[in-house]
Amino acid sequence: MTQPCISVWIPGDQLLPDHPALQAAATLTDRAHIRVLLVESTQRLTKLPYQRKKLVLLLSAMRHYAEELRAAGYTVDYRQAESAGAGLRAHVAAWQPQRLFTMATAEYRGRILQQRLARLLGAPVTVLPNTQFLTGRYNPYPQPRNKVVLEHFYRAQRRYWGLLLDAQGEPLGGAWNFDRENRRPLPRTGLAIPSPLRFAPDALTQQVMKDVASLPNGVGRVDGFDLGVTRQDAEAAFDDFLRHRLANFGPYEDAMSQHSAVLFHSLLSPYMNIGLLDPLTMARRAEQAYHAGQAPLASVEGFIRQIVGWREYIYWQYWQQMPGLLHANGWRHTRPLPGFFWSGATEMKCLHQVIERVITLGYSHHIERLMVICNFCMLAGIDPAAVNAWFLTCYVDAYEWVVTPNVIGMGLNADGGQTATKPYIASANYIHKMSDYCTGCRFNPKVRTGADACPFNVLY
Repeated sequence: MTQPCISVWIPGDQLLPDHPALQAAATLTDRAHIRVLLVESTQRLTKLPYQRKKLVLLLSAMRHYAEELRAAGYTVDYRQAESAGAGLRAHVAAWQPQRLFTMATAEYRGRILQQRLARLLGAPVTVLPNTQFLTGRYNPYPQPRNKVVLEHFYRAQRRYWGLLLDAQGEPLGGAWNFDRENRRPLPRTGLAIPSPLRFAPDALTQQVMKDVASLPNGVGRVDGFDLGVTRQDAEAAFDDFLRHRLANFGPYEDAMSQHSAVLFHSLLSPYMNIGLLDPLTMARRAEQAYHAGQAPLASVEGFIRQIVGWREYIYWQYWQQMPGLLHANGWRHTRPLPGFFWSGATEMKCLHQVIERVITLGYSHHIERLMVICNFCMLAGIDPAAVNAWFLTCYVDAYEWVVTPNVIGMGLNADGGQTATKPYIASANYIHKMSDYCTGCRFNPKVRTGADACPFNVLY
């Protein structure tokens, strides 16, 4: 008698090496009787006219992951379907699994689908807790009674995971946060900025690029795609960051330049957000770099704050506020998104530079997102839902769990102050101080009113 199979559905942003659903299935049967389902959903891939480089990254990473699983002895059912639900139904019809395991998705709509799966498929379904985030392993505020601020959340995570603490459990250096040391503009000369590691597309990725280029709608071009698409690539990119950019990440974390998109940032969020890198492993390796004398404490603390503080807090806030967060508009802003957000055709040099960069690369670092894009949209009274959709469309690392609370909550302060304690708004003086964008700009960052005044000053 043939032993019935156990199915495992792995969504495309959960490309984990030891996926919990695979581990759960292994407690009931051997690999020869496990069927792993991955679905390329046309409905999901065309929901918005996404950045084409994001689609190349996601699809190529999924297809490489399927090869990795096959090499490990799994039977992989890789399907292209109209929707995730259609792919699941076709899989169950083909394999008749005894039961199906999956891990809770990071996004709200995915979990709604997962709650209906047993009825949809007519088979027992186990949805495991999401462990892709640290808050899925330890939630410092499972039932908050009062407002939770980022700094307190960050300290709770540091304490629990034992990061950058002394023998008494106190923060190394006598402070939890060295943000005041991480606000330097770039010097005009004398500082070499290393380029991040780039990866030449292999044959599989080249085929994905052709597939994505044929889609009717999308932002940017597939040409020039050079991100990593495997776990080995992602780990190599992380090693490169630790060796060449972590030491200067801290002091120049807030700097902006027309000459470099990445500066000393990690460019690792695209890999983290699809499961190719683990946040706790990254935090511990950064901590090791400090103890080995490879990077100063302020830089390492700043990086760890981004990983176990900001990123986890944003994910936590997403699940605290959904689904209402999608429609939050605390300031009642209703102006449409300006057309130049889709072309970069504006005389404001900072916006032109950042938007053009996003269209071309699908990337700008977090200060450009917050203090150029969101700052302008907040001051100009742009509809938060429109800004949120633009971010979701244009960035290679964009997923609803990270974009929506970061844009609507933190960047636009439209959630009633649940995410951030105050609006992140500033005049042109901030951009002039922290960047070289104002040099040669049509507008004067020193003038507050009149035809030559920088719009950031006028709006502020």
